[in-house]
Amino acid sequence: MKNLTGKIELLANVAIIIVAVLLGTVLVKSYLSPALNQPLTGSPSTARKTINKGGVINLSDINWQENGNTLLLALSSTCHFCTESGPFYQRIVRESGNTRMIALVPQSVAEGQQYLKRLGVGIGEVRQVSLSELGLSGTPTLILVDGNGKIAEVWVGALSADKENEVISRLRVERVGK
Repeated sequence: MKNLTGKIELLANVAIIIVAVLLGTVLVKSYLSPALNQPLTGSPSTARKTINKGGVINLSDINWQENGNTLLLALSSTCHFCTESGPFYQRIVRESGNTRMIALVPQSVAEGQQYLKRLGVGIGEVRQVSLSELGLSGTPTLILVDGNGKIAEVWVGALSADKENEVISRLRVERVGK
């Protein structure tokens, strides 16, 4: 009888392991990797937009020619890289000269304004936008747009000190070029 109980227990353990592996496979395929099953190309309506240097960014009610150069700061109050980069954004505001600055946030405008105030970043214009509809994959992202509405430069993520200096230098060059 003891031998039979041992065999039943072994069979039950093996069955539990097999069911767990099968269930794990189904869960991974269903929930964790749906993007892997998506086609990389598609019709223009389903293709993923991306922000690229030389491209055009569509934001309503902006007259690019009237504004000259514009620096768009795509930020989110839930992004710790954005929060950690607060001192850099303060520096940009101080040293941007004539470059117009617009903060783009996925939250409400009021929440975006409060967030910038907490960071000590004085950007007067805040717009609520769907970052994914603009082709942005994450925050923070800085986009320098020229007076023709073309993207002159894109910086993504928390920037190193060298990249921060590159942004400031680029804004200074754009300011001198006016």
